[in-house]
Amino acid sequence: MAELKKGDKKLINAWTFYDWANSSYPLVITAAIFPIFYVNVTGTKDADGKIISDMVTLFGRHFKNTELYDYVVALSFIIVSLSSPVLSGIADYSGSKKRFMQFFCYLGSISCATLFFFSKDNLFLGLLSVLFASVGYWGSIVFYNAYLPEIAEPADHDKVSANGYARGYIGGAILLIINLILIKKFNMDPRYSFITVAMWWAGFAQITFASLPNIARKHLSDGNIITKGFRELLKVWNELKHIKQLKRFLMSFFVYSMGVQTVMLIAVMFAKKEIVDIVEVSETINGVIIKSIKEVPIQDSALITSILLIQFLGIAGAYLFSFVSRKIGNIKTLGLSLIIWIAVCISVYKFVYSSYSFYVAACFVGLVMGGIQSLSRSTYSKLLPETEDNASYFSFYDVCEKIGIVIGMLSFGLIEGVTGSMRNSIFALVSFFIIGFLILLTIPKTKNVS
Repeated sequence: MAELKKGDKKLINAWTFYDWANSSYPLVITAAIFPIFYVNVTGTKDADGKIISDMVTLFGRHFKNTELYDYVVALSFIIVSLSSPVLSGIADYSGSKKRFMQFFCYLGSISCATLFFFSKDNLFLGLLSVLFASVGYWGSIVFYNAYLPEIAEPADHDKVSANGYARGYIGGAILLIINLILIKKFNMDPRYSFITVAMWWAGFAQITFASLPNIARKHLSDGNIITKGFRELLKVWNELKHIKQLKRFLMSFFVYSMGVQTVMLIAVMFAKKEIVDIVEVSETINGVIIKSIKEVPIQDSALITSILLIQFLGIAGAYLFSFVSRKIGNIKTLGLSLIIWIAVCISVYKFVYSSYSFYVAACFVGLVMGGIQSLSRSTYSKLLPETEDNASYFSFYDVCEKIGIVIGMLSFGLIEGVTGSMRNSIFALVSFFIIGFLILLTIPKTKNVS
């Protein structure tokens, strides 16, 4: 085991490469190709290929396909929320952050590969792959994030965090474009794209794993390592109660996370169900050309275009909000991003019904998505006290985010199940962003994040 040297450019570069590696999962699996594949495979189609039913059956119960997907993803976050605090405590005591990070990385990448076998006939097994891919991705992020305060000085956290997200957006977009070319030009079965994610994720992660050491705990004593993990968590919890800024930030982050990740997780499925284009159709009957107006669901190519807009604008957003935070402070910048989120959600509910308006919404989502994710991570890192327990502290951060996503996904799924429309679920997102913004206003100013 070795000590980390803060500010080492080579080490920071290797660390950010994990964003490049793992971002293939949230883009291809949760945002672009798999959601389209899932809706198409689990829907019932007529002779023209139009989906006429979105109902599926599991364990004798009937669900809307997107509602069931929401529940499975929510369950994955529950698993991560329950396991990561204990594992993070163990990692801090045993100096095994990298080993845990590797385990979850390989769990996620292998699960992505098994999505190749997903079908409506083996729905349960397919959803297990969805579940474990999500657990693997988010579980590895817990330990990945915990390295940030150990590799960079507080003044560099915003920049380093933004570099990671930007590299991730670029890497994910490159793999998505490669898969789209293979699918469109060479008629590749979309299922093979899930295997490419597994190879990309696990393969490029080796650059990070080759440089990041496991950090030995300086005062490791004998005893049951699981018990020590719980004790470590209790110690961090007691410390958190006395750090007002950190506690208030976590409260705000917990609430607005209910909206941020939920948007990315359901954006494509929302568009598949709620966005239609009005087109003029001409047909000849008895030698007479008759024109009529027809509603056409948003095309898969348009959905992919919108996701790529989110990706590339996410790069700009990460750097833009990092720049703004240096001018007005992290908290004010986060508040600004939440105001934009509120405006976007209300606009989507009221005005976004066509593919063109969906493109506009995607542009704004991309800008604030990259900004708020990057800035949230670096703000929390700046607020941390000097400690050896970074994995345990970051487990609280990740637990807040994961439980927030659980509530967000369950709320979205339940509202759709009750009302029959995903559009009505937007009201829940608006409330999350408003409450998160109000809590953010109560955070006391500090020299690092005011």
